[in-house]
Amino acid sequence: MKYLVGISRIIVGVLFIISGLIKLNDPVGFSFKLKDYFAPEVLDLGFLVPYALLIAIFVVIFEVLLGVALLLGYLKKFTLWALLLMIVFFTFLTFYSAYFNKVTDCGCFGDAIKLTPWESFTKDIVLLILILILFVGRKYIQPFFTKGIRSILIFASFVFCLGITYYVLLHLPIIDFRPYKIGANIKEGMTIPEDAPGPIYEYKWKFKINGEEKVITTNGEYPQVDGELISTETEMIQEGYTPPIHDFTMERDGEDYTEQFLNEENLVVVIAYSLGNTEKDGYIPIKEVTDKALKNGYNVIGLSASSQEMTEALTEEYKLNFKFYFCDETTLKTIVRSNPGILELDNGTIKQKLHWNDAQKLQLPVVENAKPKLDLEMKRRLDSIAILDQKYRKLMHEESPEARAELGKKMGLSEAEYSGDLWKMQVVIDSANLNYVEKIFKTVGYPGKSMVGEPTNTAAWYVLQHSNKIGEYLHLIKKAGEEGEIPMKLVAMMEDRYLMDEGRPQIYGTQGRMEGDGAKFIWPIENPETVNERRKKAGFDETIEEYAKRLFGEDFEYKPLTIEQVKQ
Repeated sequence: MKYLVGISRIIVGVLFIISGLIKLNDPVGFSFKLKDYFAPEVLDLGFLVPYALLIAIFVVIFEVLLGVALLLGYLKKFTLWALLLMIVFFTFLTFYSAYFNKVTDCGCFGDAIKLTPWESFTKDIVLLILILILFVGRKYIQPFFTKGIRSILIFASFVFCLGITYYVLLHLPIIDFRPYKIGANIKEGMTIPEDAPGPIYEYKWKFKINGEEKVITTNGEYPQVDGELISTETEMIQEGYTPPIHDFTMERDGEDYTEQFLNEENLVVVIAYSLGNTEKDGYIPIKEVTDKALKNGYNVIGLSASSQEMTEALTEEYKLNFKFYFCDETTLKTIVRSNPGILELDNGTIKQKLHWNDAQKLQLPVVENAKPKLDLEMKRRLDSIAILDQKYRKLMHEESPEARAELGKKMGLSEAEYSGDLWKMQVVIDSANLNYVEKIFKTVGYPGKSMVGEPTNTAAWYVLQHSNKIGEYLHLIKKAGEEGEIPMKLVAMMEDRYLMDEGRPQIYGTQGRMEGDGAKFIWPIENPETVNERRKKAGFDETIEEYAKRLFGEDFEYKPLTIEQVKQ
C-alpha cells in the first residue's frame, strides 16, 4: 500500500501540474472552452460567461498548486479533499460531454494534447481511482522539508503562476501548440492528403422478403437479396481525416479572397475576431505599424467576424488604411489570442504573430521591387468615400421599412436618416464625393493601386460610375486599366455603361435593362458573335449567355438585339 500510494502521489501530482501549466500557458483559450460548457445547450450557465477568463485563471492556478501541494505533502487533508472534489466534478463533466456529445474537446491539456470526450472521461476515471487510493492510504503520505520551506515553495509556485498569467495575457502564449503557430503554412494545413482515410458510413437496408421485413446492414454496398426495398438509413460510424486548419476564409461582399491572399507575399493581417469586446486601445499602435507597413511595400488587410458596418465604422473612427474581410470567429480566436492581433504572411506562411501590445516589435523591412509608397492621406480619404458611396444605397436595397430600420440601427444611423428620403441624402453625398475625386483627376490623374493600393484603387471608379460625368473622364479610366491600376473588368463595365447611356451598342455585354412592363434584355452589343472573346480578354469568367442567366434568371435566354429593335 505504501508503494501504491507513493506511485499514485507522483502520477496525480505531476499530471495536475502539467495539465495546469499547459492551460496556464493559454488561459484565454481555456476561457473559450469554459464558455462552450456555459452555453445554453450544455450546462446553461450563461451568467458565468462574463467571468470565464477569471474562472479559467483561478482553476488552472489552483490545479498547479494542488499538484505541488500533493508532492510536498502540504495541508494533506485539504489537498486530498480538493483533489477529490475537483476530479469528481471533471469526471461528471467529461461523461456529460461524451454521452451527449456536447463539447467535442474537453480542453484538459489545452491545444497540446487533443483528447476525445470518451478519452477524457477515461483519463478522469483513472485519476479518480488514483486519488481514492491516496485517500485510503493517506497515512503513508509523508511531507517533505519543514513546514516553513513547504509554505515558501507553495507561495513561490503561486507567484510563478501569477507571473506566467500576467505575461501571456499582455503578450501571447509562451509556447504555441495551435496549427497557426509561427512557421506554419495555412495552405498546407488546409490540405487533405491523397491517402487520408475518408468517413465510414453504415447503411441499414430495410427489405420486404417473402412478406416479412428484414434489415440488412452494410458499409455502402447494395445487399444481394431478392426482395422489395422499403427504406434506407445511413449513419456515419467513423469520421474521416479532418485537416488541422479548416473554416479559414477571407470573404467580402460575397466574394472569396482566400486563395488570392494566401498566395500573396508581404501581407500584414490585423485580426479582430469580435469588435463587440475588442480592446480599443490596441488600434492606436495598430494604425502606426500598418501605416509603416504600407509605406514599406506591404499589403495590409483586416480579418473579423463582425459585420461590415461595424468594421467600416472602426476604420473610420481610427483612420485605418485597410479594409476588413470576414472570417469565422472561432477560427480567428484560434489564430491569435489577442483582440486585436497582428500576423505577417508570406505565401500563406506565418512569419510573425504579435499581441497588439507588441505591435512596435513587428519587423517591417522595406520590400524591394514591391508596390511604391502609397499616398496614405489620399488612401484614407478614398476609403471613407467608398463607405459613403454605399451608405444609403445599402438601405435602398432593403425591401421593407422594418429591414431598413434594422440595418440602419446596425450602421449607427438615426431614425431620421434611415426612414428619410434616402435617394436625396445619397445624392448630396455623391456630389461631395465627385468634387473630391475630380480634383484628384485634374491634378494627379486616376488614383490607382500604385498610388492608394488595393482595393482602394476602385473607390474613385465607383464615384464616377454613379455620376453623369463618365464621358468626361472615360479616357482616364481606360488608361488606368491599360497600366494595370484598376481591373480591366471595371473599365469594360464603365465603357459599356457610357455607350448605353449614349444610345450606342456596348462592347462587352455588361449592361442589361429591365423595362417597366417587365421586359428584360441585354443592351445591344457591337459584333455580338465575338463578344465572349472580348469578355475573356477583359477578365470576365462568364460567357454572355451565363451572365445573362445570372442577371435575369435561369429561364432567360440571351438573344442579340440591335438598337433599332430596342427602340421599337
